Amino acid sequence: MSVAHFLLAGLSIVLIDLLLAGDNALVIALAVRGLPQEQRRWGIICGAALAVVLRIGLTFAAARLLTLPFLKLAGGVLVLWIAFKVLVDVSEPPDAAPVAHRLLKAIWYITAADLTMSVDNILAIAGASNGNFGLIVFGLGLSIPFVIFSSNLLAKLMDRFPVLVYLGVAILARVAAEMILSDPFVESHWRPSTTIRYVVQGILIVGVLVLGTHLARAQSKHTAPHVDAD
Repeated sequence: MSVAHFLLAGLSIVLIDLLLAGDNALVIALAVRGLPQEQRRWGIICGAALAVVLRIGLTFAAARLLTLPFLKLAGGVLVLWIAFKVLVDVSEPPDAAPVAHRLLKAIWYITAADLTMSVDNILAIAGASNGNFGLIVFGLGLSIPFVIFSSNLLAKLMDRFPVLVYLGVAILARVAAEMILSDPFVESHWRPSTTIRYVVQGILIVGVLVLGTHLARAQSKHTAPHVDAD
């Protein structure tokens, strides 16, 4: 690969990272929102770094992975479950669980969702790098600061405007629906039309928001301190 091609590939990877960091940053911001500031920082760093390390290992198998039936279907269900759990966890008071437990749970959410949602991202970077392992590592490593900055910003915005949590969960539900409907098995046996795709996305978004909000309120009432009347 010539120097010019190498630099052009590097620039393409930077642009890909910028364009594709949004979904991953959203997952991280939702997962760490309930943590104290210091643990939030560590959750973002550890979750993003672990996901990138695992992404490097999956890069060379990404093209094959996309053709496996049921893989994207299972991944979509996992993202849907994470979106639901994140919404329910919003109702937990800060001291409902030890900080270490909440930190590990946030890292798990980040790593699982990031890997599940990133196969297309990995393919884009692998394609732009023309198979150059150094460029692949560069691209995936560069995604860490982009995602960390974006997720920090999103988490702070969610602190200030809690309604953004529901918007973020709705976006994750839409991503999950698209993953499920683009699974090779679903596409070959169902061949969903554009209208069906919109309907399924709408059903899953509304279902996660309604069920998650209801359960969160019930859990909040259950954990609220009881005050005896004098």
